[in-house]
Amino acid sequence: MAAVLTVEQIQEILPHRFPFLLIDRVLELGDDRIVALKNVSVNEPFFQGHFPGAPVMPGVLQVEAMAQAGGVLASRIVAFDRTTHVMLFMAIDQVKFRRPVVPGDQLHIEVVPLRKGRIFKLKGECRVDGNVVSSAELLATMAPRDKVA
Repeated sequence: MAAVLTVEQIQEILPHRFPFLLIDRVLELGDDRIVALKNVSVNEPFFQGHFPGAPVMPGVLQVEAMAQAGGVLASRIVAFDRTTHVMLFMAIDQVKFRRPVVPGDQLHIEVVPLRKGRIFKLKGECRVDGNVVSSAELLATMAPRDKVA
């Protein structure tokens, strides 16, 4: 499937960079849904310590990938200038991990808005081969960059 947004275009929206940018491509993007892709490579720096001999992508990074996809979605819905504002986590609820994500997996990250506005409520799911591997509800808000320090 062709990219709707390339990694270079994602970097124009999100402030994250390697090794913390966890979206390689956006496959679908509308006002009510985003589907992003993360290719999970054995070369990921977190695999050195999580876990040697049995590499597993940390669940917290799966949640972060959902949040990053949600940030791209939110930037489409509301006026957003990444030079003056940043999207911040406020809460994470209903987190579930169903199976390990390992090197070679392609993580498909789908996020939909449950509430839009100054405070976004988002529902995210990560899938591998069509099976849900993790899910969460997220609250996020946009804050002026000069207030974050």
